Amino acid sequence: MTYDINIVILAALTANRMGDVVMTQRTPVTVAYGDGIGPEIMEATLNILSAAGAAVELETIEIGEKVYLRGVETGMEPGAWDSLRRTKVFLKAPITTPQGGGYKSLNVTARKALGLYANVRPAVAYHPFVRTRHPGMDVVVVRENEEDLYAGIEHRQTDQVVQCLKLITRPGSEKVVRYAFEYARVNDRKKVTCLVKDNIMKLTDGLFHRVFDEIAAEYPDIAHETFIVDIGAAKLADTPEKFDVVVLPNLYGDVLSDVLAQIAGSVGLAGSANIGASCAMFEAIHGSAPRLAGQNLANPSGLLLAAVMMLVHIGQCDVAATVHNAFLKTIEDGVHTPDIYREGTSRQKVGTREFAAAVVDRLGQAPEVLRPVAYKAARPMSLWRGDAPHRKAHKELVGVDVFLDWEPGSPQDLGRALSMVVAAPLRLRVITNRGVKVWPDGLPETFCTDHWRCRFLAEDGQAVHPADVVELLRRVTEAGFDNIKTENLYRFDGVAGFSAVHG
Repeated sequence: MTYDINIVILAALTANRMGDVVMTQRTPVTVAYGDGIGPEIMEATLNILSAAGAAVELETIEIGEKVYLRGVETGMEPGAWDSLRRTKVFLKAPITTPQGGGYKSLNVTARKALGLYANVRPAVAYHPFVRTRHPGMDVVVVRENEEDLYAGIEHRQTDQVVQCLKLITRPGSEKVVRYAFEYARVNDRKKVTCLVKDNIMKLTDGLFHRVFDEIAAEYPDIAHETFIVDIGAAKLADTPEKFDVVVLPNLYGDVLSDVLAQIAGSVGLAGSANIGASCAMFEAIHGSAPRLAGQNLANPSGLLLAAVMMLVHIGQCDVAATVHNAFLKTIEDGVHTPDIYREGTSRQKVGTREFAAAVVDRLGQAPEVLRPVAYKAARPMSLWRGDAPHRKAHKELVGVDVFLDWEPGSPQDLGRALSMVVAAPLRLRVITNRGVKVWPDGLPETFCTDHWRCRFLAEDGQAVHPADVVELLRRVTEAGFDNIKTENLYRFDGVAGFSAVHG
C-alpha cells in the first residue's frame, strides 16, 4: 500500500533564502524552548536536526510564562525581538500564557508584529499506522493570521454587554488568498476552497469572499469553490479527501485546523508555518500541556514536522527529506508515543526521548508503505506586494448609530423619549437590541439587555455633514442619555457600508 504524503514547499517567500544552500554555510535560526512540554520536545527536535546534519546556527531566546511573570506584557524580552528581526527564522516550542491579568497571546503578538500573515497547517493521515477514519486525508489549511477577531479589540460597554470587533481588510484578505493559490500552484495541488459566513456577516466575511473570487479568476489552472463555514466544516469532517487547500479567516482557521489535525490522527502530529514577507515562524499547533511536562510523555512530532517545514524554507531540502522520511519510517515501524499508541497496530510505546532516538536511528532510511518524500527548491511565488493600483471609493456620511446604556423601561419608552431628540436633518429611524429591531413595531417576546443601538438617518438617504452628527450627540447627552459609543454610517460609491437591521 502506498500513500501520497503532503509535500510542503515554503522556501520561495524570501529571495535571500532561495536556491541551493552550501551546507558549510550555517543559517541563523532563533529558537525558543517555551513552557510545559516545550523544552522536552524542542530538545528532541534539535537532536534529530543535529544528527541529520542540518546547517543551522541557533540563537536561543527566552519567551513565555517566566517572561510574562517578570512583568513583560508581550512575553518576550526586547532582545528576543532583535534576534527574530536579525535571523528572520523562528523555531518556537509551545508557551503558556498566564491566566487572567490581561496577558496578551505572544503567538498573536509575534504573528502581527512580524507580519506573518499566512498560517499553513497540513493535516495528513498516516494510515494504517495511526488510527483515522479518513485514510486518504491530505488537507492543507491556509489561515489568515493577523486580523479578524484576533485583532483582540474588546470593550465592556454596559453592565451586561461586552463586545469584540471583527476586522477584515482588503489587503489582509488579498495576501492570504493569493498565498493559498500560489501554494496550490507550486505544490501541484488542484483546488482551493474558501470557507466564510457571509450569509450573516455580509460586510466582513463578504469582503473575504469577494476577494477570493477576484483572485481565483487569475488562476484558471486551479479549481475553486466556496462554502458557508458551518456546512463546509461538516463536509471537511465527513469527507476530507474531497478537499485540497482550504483558505479561511483567522478564527475559523484556528478551530478547523485543530479539528482536521485530530481527525487525521492526532493534534500531536501536526506542525505549522507562519509565513510573512520577510520572516517566518515554525511551531507545533498544540499547546504547552503543562500536565505532561517533565514526564517524558509528549509527542515531539508536531514540532519536528514544523522544523522540516523550516528546513525547506531555508533551502535545506535534502536534510528536510532525510528527517521527514526517518520520521515516517519510525511511524511505520510502530514506534509510537502514548497519544497515538494502539494495541494491535503499534509495536512499541516510547517516551519523547526514545521517539527522537528512534528517528535518529532511521536517518537515511525510507518508509516502505507510506510514500517517501522528496523536497525540491520551491518555484518563485507571485505574492501580494501592495502596489497594485486601487481606485478609492467615493465616501458619503449618511447617518450615525448611537449606542446607549439604558435600563429604565421598554423599547417603546426609549423610542418615545429618544424621538424627541432632533438635530436636523438626522432623526431616529430604528432601535435594535443585540442586533434585532425592537422599535418601532418590535415583538414583545424579544429579550433585551441594557445595550441599545439607535440609528439616526436623514430623510431620503441624503448625505449629512459631520457637524450634524456632533450636534446630535450633544443633544442626546443633554437629554440625559448615556452614550457609550457611536458608529458613523457611510455610503461607498452609493452602496451602504453598514449592515441592515434584523427584523
